[in-house]
Amino acid sequence: MRRFALGMMTSAALMAGLASQVQASSKDYSKSTKTDLVTKIMGNKSYQVYSSLKLEEVTKKVKTKTKEKKKYTVKKKVAVKKKSKKGKTKYKTVKQVKYKWVTKTAYKNVKKKEWKFGKKLTASADFRYAHVQSKSYKVKGGKRYYYIYVDGRPVGYVNEKAFALSKANVVSQVSLVNNPSDSVGFNAEDAINYVTDQHGSLVDNDSVEISCKSAELNISDTGYVSSRKAGTAVLTFRYGKAKATSKLTVRGDAKEGISSADVTPVKTDLPEIKTWSASDGASLSSSSTITSKDAVSSSHKYWATDMSGNAKGADIETIFYHPAVLSAPGSSNLEAKVSSAVQGIDFYDNDLVTSNLDLGQADNWEARGHMVYYNMRKVEKYKWQLIPSKMLSFNTWLSYIKNIKVSPYMKLGHGQSVGSTKKYVYVLANWNRSINWSNSQELIRVKKSTMEIDKIWTFKVWNGSAKYPRIFLNADVIDDNTLLALFHNASKHRYEYWKISRSGDSFKAKEVGATGSDLISNSAEVQGFVWNSAYDVYYIAFNDYLFKIGAGLDGKTDAGKLLNYYKFDTGRREFEGLSSYGPELYLNLNHPTETLKVNHITK
Repeated sequence: MRRFALGMMTSAALMAGLASQVQASSKDYSKSTKTDLVTKIMGNKSYQVYSSLKLEEVTKKVKTKTKEKKKYTVKKKVAVKKKSKKGKTKYKTVKQVKYKWVTKTAYKNVKKKEWKFGKKLTASADFRYAHVQSKSYKVKGGKRYYYIYVDGRPVGYVNEKAFALSKANVVSQVSLVNNPSDSVGFNAEDAINYVTDQHGSLVDNDSVEISCKSAELNISDTGYVSSRKAGTAVLTFRYGKAKATSKLTVRGDAKEGISSADVTPVKTDLPEIKTWSASDGASLSSSSTITSKDAVSSSHKYWATDMSGNAKGADIETIFYHPAVLSAPGSSNLEAKVSSAVQGIDFYDNDLVTSNLDLGQADNWEARGHMVYYNMRKVEKYKWQLIPSKMLSFNTWLSYIKNIKVSPYMKLGHGQSVGSTKKYVYVLANWNRSINWSNSQELIRVKKSTMEIDKIWTFKVWNGSAKYPRIFLNADVIDDNTLLALFHNASKHRYEYWKISRSGDSFKAKEVGATGSDLISNSAEVQGFVWNSAYDVYYIAFNDYLFKIGAGLDGKTDAGKLLNYYKFDTGRREFEGLSSYGPELYLNLNHPTETLKVNHITK
């Protein structure tokens, strides 16, 4: 992103030169000033968005004034030198020529160039929660008007005052568990929703200056705050005129999160089950552009064979195809690109939330991406694929994006531990290559109303001591105070189910079940985990397998007992996330990205 900072300096220099040239000549400057493709953050003020902005030649009657020298005569008495006999002076009248300047007014037709706006499209407030980008602007009357892309679609021009200029938006409170064994600490950049420059362009987090004021805590040169001892701190985030603060607390109880994994696992009678490797899966079929030929116009339906050999034990059927992408073509950096690759999903009533990470990013330690909210009451099964294109009429397109919100670029971890409630979305942002370390686990809460982070906690779960940590790569949110999490104890060949409860800012963990099996014998990764409250069962997904396990939380089933499993023929399209709301069960597939409903599985 330092490349972007250089680009903006170059643009500023160009504008300074442009302004001086405009004064010196009548040259046509209707061409846009280009910048790098950058993300723009919309502000709270609303401005008109226009389809175009052009310098057009117009003919106008111009009033002109000219001065002319006009001759006129005056009479004047002149004394005669000779005096009369009586001694009196004689006078005579003579004519004298004089000149005066006279102003004449006339009108003439003059051709000149004026800025003209195109059609009024909508107000910028309609894009408050969209993903907005720009790579060019024009200057009219000393003001910049940026040409914007919204959720990938080219739209039009808007005054830069519509953006959040020199603003910093950060999480107000961060609460960390006291963890003497945490070798990493908390990355202060995780608290950033966004920071913008003077033109409302998103600033790379690495360019933000972060300082820590505390008697007990300090921040490292790499921007991490240790949680090995209790204390409080005020973090200050600065970039240019943008400034914001966040209060960080390391809680006092070093024993918080220490529990016991003492549940006897339920044995299974599973045969050896293997699945294909993710590297052998389907290839990516979506890109940063879409045409009518790319759009899918029919539903997928896949049947599954269950553990009793029933070839139609369950099926999954498409309910929604996701937009092909939600960022402009050429969005090369990860902050700008809203990928169509979904890693996790969650339903709450008619709200669908997805975690979107660019291909391969989910395996990174500091994996970041975007979350996308969809109002499923307004969803169009097939047409929303076309959102980044111009194949939809503007009014139809606008009605769609009013029901979509895109989060700022944020930490997501593996992206499959996603859950939601009426007001919030939760992400357990763990690294899926952590190899069960004893470091703290980061829980991020996002407000649905804005899709911005409003609180961050960390917690730890140890079986007796730091020697036996439990890192959860998959979890489900039950309510605003409760998580259900899945842990694969590979050394003991079992899956453990943990209930993690929050009271205020403190967390307690309890093992609530265990299954005595690896389920899949060739070390395939879990691709989704969810608790179905209507039937009191867990579902665990691996590529194209789905396992149904008793949860025993409501007394309807035996905790940890294998009830069934299903092998779907998806053409090697791996499952990416599971979700349950009421009795319904949903899962996600990529290539292309679609959400499907599971049928018959609970019967």
